[in-house]
Amino acid sequence: MSFNINKQLNAEDQEPKATEVAEVSTATTNEPEQAVAEAPAAPVVETAHDDFDWSRDKRNVSAYTAEEKAKYDTVYDNTFKQINDGEMIQATVESLTKTDAVVNIGFKSDGLISLNEFRDIPGGVKVGDVIEVMVVEKEDRDGNLHLSRKSARTTRAWERIVEVNKTGEIVTGLVTSKTKGGLIVDVFGMETFLPGSQIDVKPVTDYDQFVGKTMEFKVVKINEAIKNAVVSHKALIESDIEAQRAEIIGKLEKGQVLEGTIKNITDFGAFLDLGGLDGLLYITDISWGRINHPSEVLKMDQKLNVVVLDFDDDKKRISLGLKQLTPHPWDTLAENLKEGEVVKGKVVNIEDYGAFLEIMPGVEGLVHVSEITWANTPINAKEFFKLGDEYEAKVVTLDKDTRKMSLSIKQLTEDPWSHIENQFPEGSKHKGIVKNITPYGVFVELATGIGGMIHISDLSWLKRFNSPNEYTKVGNEIEVLILSIDKEGRKLQLGHKQIEEDPWTSLESIFTIGSIHEGTVIKKDDKGAMVQLPYGLEGFAPTRHLLKEDGKSIGVDEIANFMVIEFERSDKRIVVSHTRLWEQQVEEEKQVVRKEKQAEAESTKKAVKVIQSKVEKTTLGDLSALADLKAKLDGDNAAAEEGKID
Repeated sequence: MSFNINKQLNAEDQEPKATEVAEVSTATTNEPEQAVAEAPAAPVVETAHDDFDWSRDKRNVSAYTAEEKAKYDTVYDNTFKQINDGEMIQATVESLTKTDAVVNIGFKSDGLISLNEFRDIPGGVKVGDVIEVMVVEKEDRDGNLHLSRKSARTTRAWERIVEVNKTGEIVTGLVTSKTKGGLIVDVFGMETFLPGSQIDVKPVTDYDQFVGKTMEFKVVKINEAIKNAVVSHKALIESDIEAQRAEIIGKLEKGQVLEGTIKNITDFGAFLDLGGLDGLLYITDISWGRINHPSEVLKMDQKLNVVVLDFDDDKKRISLGLKQLTPHPWDTLAENLKEGEVVKGKVVNIEDYGAFLEIMPGVEGLVHVSEITWANTPINAKEFFKLGDEYEAKVVTLDKDTRKMSLSIKQLTEDPWSHIENQFPEGSKHKGIVKNITPYGVFVELATGIGGMIHISDLSWLKRFNSPNEYTKVGNEIEVLILSIDKEGRKLQLGHKQIEEDPWTSLESIFTIGSIHEGTVIKKDDKGAMVQLPYGLEGFAPTRHLLKEDGKSIGVDEIANFMVIEFERSDKRIVVSHTRLWEQQVEEEKQVVRKEKQAEAESTKKAVKVIQSKVEKTTLGDLSALADLKAKLDGDNAAAEEGKID
C-alpha cells in the first residue's frame, strides 16, 4: 500500500486525521518491506515548507514502534523450540548426503547424524522418517547442532534393561561377537556381557558357535555407575530344570527305577541326568564286583536304568544304584561250593594282613598272610601278591550269612613240617637262601615252607658283627647246620659258624698271656679299639693300652705290636695292649742297669778289703795315697747303692 507523505497540513499544526493514521498503521503492519521499497518511488512534491510538525507527534510514534517490535519478537521467538543438552527429542529426516542424514528438530538450525548410526535399520534411513535423537550439544565448537541417534537408542535401551532387571522379564538379544571370558549380546540396541559360565548349564568351550544367534536372556546384574549389564541364558535353562526337578522329586520314591543319561564321570562315581534332575551313582553301587574306576564299565551319554537308593528334598540330592537291579552274587552261589573245595580267583585288593581273591564278581575270599606258606618266616603280603594275579586256593571257611570266606594257598600242598625230622634232622648240614635279615639274625629258607634263623652270634667264631648285613645279603646262598627243631612252634634253629670246628681251642695255645702279635687297628671309639690279629682273630685294646712311648695313641689302620693280657675262651674274648710292651721294656732296662750297678758295688767292696789288708802293711808315707784311694772307693759304693735303690 502506498500513501503520500507530503499531505498538506494547516499552519496551526493541525493533527492528522484518524483515517490518515490508520492508513499509516496499516501500511506499516501489513506491508512494511513494500512500503519502504515503494516510498522512494512516490512522486516528490516540490514544496518549500513541510507544514507537518514531526516533533509534536514524536511521543506517540515512539510508543507505537516499541509495541509493534515486542509483538514481532514474540512471533519470531515462537517459531523455534527451546532445547537442552541431553534432551531426547523427535526429529524428521529432511535430506541425505553421502555420509550424513540432515534432520530437523524445529531448532534455528538443522543437525547432522552419521549414516553409521542407522545401520540397524533394514534398508537404511529414508527422507521423511521420524526418529528419536539426543541433543548432545546445542552448539559445538563450530557452532553446529550436535545430535545422536545412537545415544538416544542407548539411553532408551538402558532404561528398558533397568526395568526388566527389576521385573525379571525375559528379553531377546543378538550375540554379536566373542570377547574374553564370554560373549557380547545386543539387547534393545545396547551391548551387554554374557559370561561363558552363563551360556549353558553344561560347560561350553566353543564360544564361536553362538556368534550371530538370537537367543533369550535374563538380565541378572546391572551397574548404574558405568551403565553395564550382565545377561544369562543359563538362568532360563535352570528355571526350566528347577520346575522339572520339583515335578520329579514330588514323584520320587525309594526303590523306584528311573532311566538316566550319564553326563559326567568322576573317580568316585557318575552323574546321571534323570530328565532335568541329576543323580549320583557311586562307584560302590555300580557293580557287585570291584572296579578301579567307573569308566571301566560306564561311558559318557550312555543311557541305563538305575534304582533310587535315597534322596534329600532340601539339598536335592539323589543317590542311585545300578548293581541293586541284579541279585547279590552271594545269594546265587553254587550249592557245591563248600569248605575244602579248590577255587580260582583274581587278586583285587591287598592289605598288610593278606589279599582278597575275587572268585566271581561280588564274591571274595581272604588269603591271610599265615595261609600263604608253611614257612614260619614273616611274609609281606604287598610284596608277595600283585593286583590282577590269579591264584588257586582252598576254601577254609565259608559263611553265606555274613558273606565271608577264608582261603588258603599253603593247604594246597602237604605240610612239610609233618616229617621234618626225616628231611632235616638235628646236626645235618644244608644249604639255603637268605630270605630276610633282621638286627638280631638271618632267616634262611631250606625248602618250600621250611626255614629257620641263624642268630647273629652264630655267624662267625672269630668276628663280632653289629648287623648281619655286614656278613651276608638277602638272596645269598649260605651253608647251615641244624642246631635244634621246634616242631610245634614250626621253628628251626640254625648255625653257620658250627659248620667248622671252634678255632678258639687251638688259638688258646697261640695267644697265651704275654705273647706278642702284630695287629692292625680296624675300629676305634671312646672305650678302645678293635685290633685285627693273625688267624682272623679280633682283639680289644682299651684306650689306655693304645698309648705309645711318645704319649700319642695308635690310630685307625695303624700297624703295631700288641701283647695279649687277657684270653677268655668261653666268652670268645681277647684283650691286648701296646702300652705294656714299651712299659715292660723300660722296666727291663732298669733291671739291667740295677744289676750292673750291684755287680760294680760288689767288685768295689772286694777291692776295699784288699786295700785294707795292704794298708796294714804299708808305711806311713803311703797313707796319703791310700786315703785318696779309699775316698774314691767310698764314692763308687755310694753310687752303687743309689743304683740299687732305683
